Amino acid sequence: MFAAALRRRGLPMAARCFSTTVRMSAAEVKKLGVIGAGQMGLGIALVAAQKAQVPVTLIDSSQASLDKGLKFADKLLEKDVSKERITRDAADAARARLTPSTRMDDLSDVDFVIEAVPEIPDLKTSIFSQLAQIAPKHAILATNTSSISITKIAAATTTDKTDLQAPSRVISTHFMNPVPVQKGVEIIAGLQTSPETMETAIAFVERMGKIAARSADAPGFLANRILMPYINEAVICLETGIGAREDIDSIMKYGTNVPMGPLTLADFIGLDTCLAIMNVLHTETGDSKYRPSGLLKKMVDAGWLGKKSGKGFYDYQK
Repeated sequence: MFAAALRRRGLPMAARCFSTTVRMSAAEVKKLGVIGAGQMGLGIALVAAQKAQVPVTLIDSSQASLDKGLKFADKLLEKDVSKERITRDAADAARARLTPSTRMDDLSDVDFVIEAVPEIPDLKTSIFSQLAQIAPKHAILATNTSSISITKIAAATTTDKTDLQAPSRVISTHFMNPVPVQKGVEIIAGLQTSPETMETAIAFVERMGKIAARSADAPGFLANRILMPYINEAVICLETGIGAREDIDSIMKYGTNVPMGPLTLADFIGLDTCLAIMNVLHTETGDSKYRPSGLLKKMVDAGWLGKKSGKGFYDYQK
């Protein structure tokens, strides 16, 4: 009956559909919190301070990690100034927006929090359980996870002492590495995530100069569901002698026009991160095609984690 009434009014189909669509408005983000001062967390914090121009509270349990991260931020800003990408005043202003802290309680006045700690499920759920009690009730609680269920992380925010609406504020903003360079960000909603949370998350990453892509809450989401099996297969090719590391990287780089070969990319991501994601894909799907390479496991056991450890498929010792 409703459709017939619209036809009688002479409205075109597109107008009829649009007229019944309710668009959610994004909430304004005036202050950001970032948990984790490693490569990803520091990159997110710095880009937010530069592009979105919001004050950022950078949290890490280790003061040494905070010092190392901020030293790296200084290096990146100096490089941008030297190459005339930004002015000295802009660099100083961005740096002034970064405030380090080892206290989670310092996130009590933020509008948006992004967690960027290692892919350890218990660690992430513990952090979100704390965030539900510390962050303001309006604050969006985002994770940078690359493989762990958003629905499961959101469930960790519900306790007897917390706001029952907290799970609706949980979402994933999965930034790509390195954050200052890569434009793409996966936005993943859990079962509990509200439309308002989704709109606010998309608006904020776009304010950071990023391009958002939505993914369902499925193991690996979009990027790693496609990327990690590709890297794992490259490791299997090396392990089984189908090709040498240079030949594997060369044919993919110059044959398919990717910016770097899969083994080099794995070194940059971190072999421990690659293994963790493959384990999640294999466990959650039960599909043997996601079984991690034996060589990948051995390299992680050896502590050969890639660029961050100085050795992976290639050597990075100074």
